[in-house]
Amino acid sequence: MSTPRFIHLRTHTEHSLLEGAVPVKALIDLCVKSTMPAVAVTDSNNLFAALEFSVLAKDAGLQPIVGCQISLAHDPAGQGEKIRLPAPVVLLAQNEAGYKNLMKLNSCLYIDKGGALTQVTVDELCAHSEGLICLTGGPDGPLGRFFQAGQGARAHALATRLAGAFRNRLYVELQRHPGPGGAMPAAESSSERGMIELAYDMALPLVATNDVYFPKSSMYEAHDALICIAEGAYIDQQQPRRRLTPQHYFKSESEMAALFADLPEALENTVEIAHRCAFGVYKRAPILPKFADDEVNELRRAANAGLQARLAVIPHAVTPQDYQARLDFELGIIEKMGFPGYFLIVADFIKWAKDQGIPVGPGRGSGAGSLVAYALTITDLDPLRYALLFERFLNPERVSMPDFDIDFCMDRREEVIRYVQAKYGRDKVGQIITFGALLSKAAVRDVGRVLQMPYGQVDRLSKMIPVEGVKPVSITKALADEPRLREAAREEVVARLLNYGAQLEGLYRNASTHAAGVVIGDRPLDELVPLYQDPKSDMPATQFNMKWVEAAGLVKFDFLGLKTLTVIQSALDLLRLRGVDIDISLIPLDDKPSYELYASAKTVAVFQVESSGMMDALRRMKPTCIEDIVALVALYRPGPMENIPTYCEVKNGLRDLESIHPTIDHILAETQGIIVYQEQVMQIAQVMAGYSLGGADLLRRAMGKKIAAEMAKERPKFVEGAAKTHNVPKEKAGEVFDLLEKFANYGFNKSHAAAYAVVSYQTAYLKANYPVEFMAGVMNCDIHLTDKLAVYKREVDKLGIKTVAPCVNASLATFTVRDGAVVYALGALKGVGVEAMKLITEARGDKAFATLFDLARRADLKRVGKRPMEMLARAGGFDALNPNRAQVFEALDALVAYSAAIHEAKSSNQVSLFGEAGADIPEPRLPFRDDWLPIERLTHEHQAIGFYLSGHPLDDYMPALRRREVKTLTEITALAERGPLVAKLAGSVSSKQEKKSAKGNRFAFVQLSDPTGLYEVTVFSDTLEAARDNLEPGKNVVLTVEATLEGETLKLLARAAQPIDQVADQAGAQDLRIHLNKPEAVGSLAALLTRVEGRNRARIILCVPDDQGREIDLILPNPYPVNAQIKGAIKAMQGVVLVEEV
Repeated sequence: MSTPRFIHLRTHTEHSLLEGAVPVKALIDLCVKSTMPAVAVTDSNNLFAALEFSVLAKDAGLQPIVGCQISLAHDPAGQGEKIRLPAPVVLLAQNEAGYKNLMKLNSCLYIDKGGALTQVTVDELCAHSEGLICLTGGPDGPLGRFFQAGQGARAHALATRLAGAFRNRLYVELQRHPGPGGAMPAAESSSERGMIELAYDMALPLVATNDVYFPKSSMYEAHDALICIAEGAYIDQQQPRRRLTPQHYFKSESEMAALFADLPEALENTVEIAHRCAFGVYKRAPILPKFADDEVNELRRAANAGLQARLAVIPHAVTPQDYQARLDFELGIIEKMGFPGYFLIVADFIKWAKDQGIPVGPGRGSGAGSLVAYALTITDLDPLRYALLFERFLNPERVSMPDFDIDFCMDRREEVIRYVQAKYGRDKVGQIITFGALLSKAAVRDVGRVLQMPYGQVDRLSKMIPVEGVKPVSITKALADEPRLREAAREEVVARLLNYGAQLEGLYRNASTHAAGVVIGDRPLDELVPLYQDPKSDMPATQFNMKWVEAAGLVKFDFLGLKTLTVIQSALDLLRLRGVDIDISLIPLDDKPSYELYASAKTVAVFQVESSGMMDALRRMKPTCIEDIVALVALYRPGPMENIPTYCEVKNGLRDLESIHPTIDHILAETQGIIVYQEQVMQIAQVMAGYSLGGADLLRRAMGKKIAAEMAKERPKFVEGAAKTHNVPKEKAGEVFDLLEKFANYGFNKSHAAAYAVVSYQTAYLKANYPVEFMAGVMNCDIHLTDKLAVYKREVDKLGIKTVAPCVNASLATFTVRDGAVVYALGALKGVGVEAMKLITEARGDKAFATLFDLARRADLKRVGKRPMEMLARAGGFDALNPNRAQVFEALDALVAYSAAIHEAKSSNQVSLFGEAGADIPEPRLPFRDDWLPIERLTHEHQAIGFYLSGHPLDDYMPALRRREVKTLTEITALAERGPLVAKLAGSVSSKQEKKSAKGNRFAFVQLSDPTGLYEVTVFSDTLEAARDNLEPGKNVVLTVEATLEGETLKLLARAAQPIDQVADQAGAQDLRIHLNKPEAVGSLAALLTRVEGRNRARIILCVPDDQGREIDLILPNPYPVNAQIKGAIKAMQGVVLVEEV
């Protein structure tokens, strides 16, 4: 190969977030294509790509040069006011010492500056200069900026300072990006002469770079859109916004040679620097902190002691000798692979969590297959009881790190991480960075914004992009598959948007941290990897993502938060308050009520089986043992779910179990002859074809990944092994191999399924046996999610559990249980928050508030806040102190001011003549105000709670609606079990979502409720056009619906919608009997009845107490207008006890 004339030393990959547009692989491909033997990656203020780039470059035969463009602060107070922004310099690692200094400087950027990206000082740069080559940053660097500002003396001073630190490793960097007529950008033309003269005066070498941001010149406009996305700017804004030019692309060495023909040494020095930087960052063996001096013996001691403790309390699946043999086998593999320390570290922080009462899951993933893990209490699943395989977790024939995924209570997970930091050192523990990519839908929205297109148009375009799985397809694929998008692209601005978006999609948009991953080093992390700090976290994160941080030798520990564990703990805590103490890990696995709950599909809030599809599967399966739940967790996924009917039919005796081959039928017996688990694939290969379990795991992996070359080798091995081991004919062995290959592709990890089935069973057990505490626990975990609380409230009603309305004298901030009822949480009110409500409940203590003023004196209502107080009033939270909600609502300002004055007096120790601080502050007068009408009370209640709790707006309509044969939701659901039907259904509209079909027709999903529950109807275009006004939120309507039941889900299609008053009026009026508790109420009632107007009239009978307390019927002489609103108004009147139709 001929000697290169130029090497790119300044490039920005996609890891220069919203700035670089060259993916690492694309950069390497460009180098290979142009026969450039080396290249540097110098992303802005990070080393995100350092390891990935080094490994991929080496694999492609390139020499990687690891570097970083770093922001340098050089603007001492009172000097250089014209140079306000940090200026970049480029640093390239010559060797290990240089790379370590690059990592240290990154710590200076992120960790030492409190997580906010700033810059390094000249002092910090010079202190970490060893092993680094420094390029001065070109026209945008500090020297270039000084020359542009006419401050040549300061440029010389800084260059002298840097030369003293870097010596012969300082290069004066030049860039040339000529425009169409050959004119240089102002920044380059005004600084180049000064920098060349400085270099010659100080005998510093020159170096040429092109500062690459995109692969080719044609991407300039799309890249400019990327810069606008980052800066919140618009493409059509004029200069001086644009800093880059179309020339900032990956130029060939001949193009660079032409640009710098007058300065050949600047080109030659790029090659010299490449020779000086023969260093790359490569993969490293796993690194762990040392847990004990003799980790092998410590693990053996702890595992054996733990196994004996387990065997003392659990039913034995096999003999104690079998347990011991399995333990010894696993320990041998763990020791051979060098992982005793890993097990001890995990066991330590899990033991600490359990000692602190922090709920820990029974297991997750393949780690549940380890008996050592079970003995150490890392998991709580007996792998021999569930026939789980250790080799699925740790395969002696495939060296890879073990990986325990640990579930913790979501509320206390952070405590465990803090413990690990304290034990191993804060500087040795970190999170893992993740990168968010600019996917197609987001790219369309972002580019549309910078093009200043109307939001509605951009929103429609984004929604035209189909989604496959959880991700949208690419813009290119969307254009190929979606005719509407192709039609839209005929408009010039839309075509421009899609063109830019297609070029930008897939680039990284932002950095954040992995939700669960934590790494622990044996030394400060910044000596092993570069560090980053998420501004939202006080914990450092590695600059390498999960894939590359493991390649760098750091071992990942997953600290996952599982809400269900919090639900279980909340329920157990509530049970403990009434003297029921349960160890959830020791509950019986044969509890009949639990399996009856599963079989009847009453599984709202039961982990893993809440969906309508799962409920339908449960009704068909009728589970009778934990193995059924394990199988269902594994089967209920795309692909395997097609086998659910077969499983259910065989289990329930409706179909015979089909034999695959006598040698392996016992392996499939627990799953009704179906291959469900990956472990079964391994066992079949072991039993039928003589594979070791380690070799069977390799086979499973090859099958699952569809590795053709591996499969070609494995098929004859399997067939020959089956013939040798069991004399299985080649044709039959081939059939079994094909069957395994099919199922291995979507077979599920049994260890994971078993662990989650156990958690599911625990929730089912609590719901079946302790439903009140369970539902209160469930509601506590979703206390801020109104939609979910509405679903759970409906389930509470179905279970026949009473709900106590929110009350400042009865409720706590969270959901509680009293006398078999769920007491509604004050903190569940909308916009309130648990902490604000604790101010009230803690002030109450054990002594109920006597009056509103007593509340104001004891609780600082100003700290509680006006909005929470308003929500309490709307919800009836003060009814125990004053039942007139309207009066309380209007008095809140005065009440809060009174409370503030009292507490200010207390805080300043102002003692009155009466001895108590604030005692001489007069109580405010409550305003006179009639209470809200029942319908108004319900409206306010809905605003505060998110659903109706004390009643429903349709309650007063129901008698009239029944006369018009209008059904309730519960009645229609029951009727739909017999078959599809058309019926009338009343509802109060809570929300409406209008959409447009592929043909352009509008349709809507409308959410409603009636006194028996919540439901959704679909409204197609014809009906929507006629009934749109009746379907607005807040309206009460009667729908004509087509109802069908699909599994547990009621599907409703609206044919018509009428105002509810119109339907109720058609029913005519019924005579009313009104019971009064005092004769004086007659006058108020007469005044109301003479005021109202209405078409339907009825007799009014008043039941009035006489002097002896007996009721006397008074029949009013004239019929009066009667409808639902009038009945509601009568009910709200003082002195009215009961209103009934007769």
